[in-house]
Amino acid sequence: MSEEQCTHDCNSCGVDCESRTAPQSFLEAPNPMSDIRKVIGIVSGKGGVGKSTVTSELAIALQRAGLVVGIMDADITGPSIPKAFGIKEKAQGSEAGIFPVKTRSGIDVMSMNLLLENDTDPVVWRGPVIAGAVKQFWTDVIWEYADVLLVDMPPGTGDVPLTVFQSLPVDGIIIVTSPQDLVSMIVGKAMTMAQMMNIPVLGVIENYSYLTCPDCGSKIQVFGESHIDDIAAEKGVAVLGKMPLDPQIAKLMDEGDIEKVPESAYDLSKALEAIQAIQK
Repeated sequence: MSEEQCTHDCNSCGVDCESRTAPQSFLEAPNPMSDIRKVIGIVSGKGGVGKSTVTSELAIALQRAGLVVGIMDADITGPSIPKAFGIKEKAQGSEAGIFPVKTRSGIDVMSMNLLLENDTDPVVWRGPVIAGAVKQFWTDVIWEYADVLLVDMPPGTGDVPLTVFQSLPVDGIIIVTSPQDLVSMIVGKAMTMAQMMNIPVLGVIENYSYLTCPDCGSKIQVFGESHIDDIAAEKGVAVLGKMPLDPQIAKLMDEGDIEKVPESAYDLSKALEAIQAIQK
């Protein structure tokens, strides 16, 4: 059957034409008032690696570098970004959409906790509803202008990461790990999912990499010897940073003052370079 015989109804037509074989895009259009230049997903293969802490510190580092930054807290059932920045007010909206809340230093944040009446109210939703809420953080929120939008995703490879990868124009992901024996598996799972979705992996950040002794200044590897450099080389990705296990950072985050963490506390220059190097 030739293409001229196409009935334009794929349910009944047997023509193998361009209309049938063209891949379908699931990308959602952002709010018409949003202007977002780069979207970076922050992911991990398991929980408890400090992914939200790394997301927050990366956003602060980008902003200190002179970029306009936003954070989409896609961890709907376990949001922690507002607490880290000490955000108390709730998000407001208009007929045009929902406005993110700004941190003290001007970072735009959208999180489920900014929509709940009480921060401690649980979100007892099934996966598809949670995924729909994340999609609305893209389509309904007015991000205005952002050089970089960081998407803090829940751990694993479930509904939310899949929704983000399919619905948002993600320019790359950064994988957060910790120096434990499961690291190779964690990195592997995250990389495999990214590759399946054709999302570039910018690199890996190891959190809880070391503890600095307050007396002698030496670095103590609390969770054992790190193998992140060997694992990253084996997987063909870059190590973008090694974050310390720092009680002061944890204290400031619990107090909502993560923006007071000094630049000298960590080095994310390689991560910033990887993000800034993305060509649209």
